[in-house]
Amino acid sequence: QVQVVESGGGLVQPGGSLRLSCAASGNIISILSMGWYRRAPGKQRVLVATITSGTSTNYADSVKGRFTISRDNAKNTVYLQMNSLKPEDTAVYYCYVATPKIYWGQGTQVTVSS
Repeated sequence: QVQVVESGGGLVQPGGSLRLSCAASGNIISILSMGWYRRAPGKQRVLVATITSGTSTNYADSVKGRFTISRDNAKNTVYLQMNSLKPEDTAVYYCYVATPKIYWGQGTQVTVSS
């Protein structure tokens, strides 16, 4: 079994920054990719950013240039640095780990509001 735990969410003003962290632990042989999705109120969960074991990255168009995903393979941890946050970034952010079986975290709330 694999456990996935996110941290770093919270309330921030528009234009501010937050850094999310996600650590995977347990029976992990290898991790193919890690990343983040988000679900805004009343909407479906959508991709935010992903990163492979080879550090290849992919971003949703709505966050390109503002968010940066990175990974510490030794710690099985992925980070999401979010800058220039907008109210429309408000959502529950979910981390996933592909081993290749997909494991999800419980989600962390990000609220962007003045």
